[in-house]
Amino acid sequence: MGITKSEIFTNQQNEIATLAKVFGHPARVAILQHLFKINTCVCGDLVNVIGLAQPTISQHLKELKNVGLIKGTIEGTRVCYCIDTDNWLNMKSIMIKFLDQDYSETEECC
Repeated sequence: MGITKSEIFTNQQNEIATLAKVFGHPARVAILQHLFKINTCVCGDLVNVIGLAQPTISQHLKELKNVGLIKGTIEGTRVCYCIDTDNWLNMKSIMIKFLDQDYSETEECC
């Protein structure tokens, strides 16, 4: 059986791509900004703040949770979400290392 495309790349390359993908939708960016602003949230509140349908918000929350940038606790029939601080700091470190790369200005390029 053939290899999957992700297997030809390093773990770091796959991780950067996964993190970049989660920021690829403005709704997820808005959700993260809102969670930082209030430091906790309930899905229903996000529907009112973001302006998208509850199933759509839930899907975006699932994506953010799968990557580990947020975590949720169940409170009765509701789930309270917040930023996963440890994973957020790890993501920042990974992305800063990647984005802080510079090319040598002494060498000719293209």
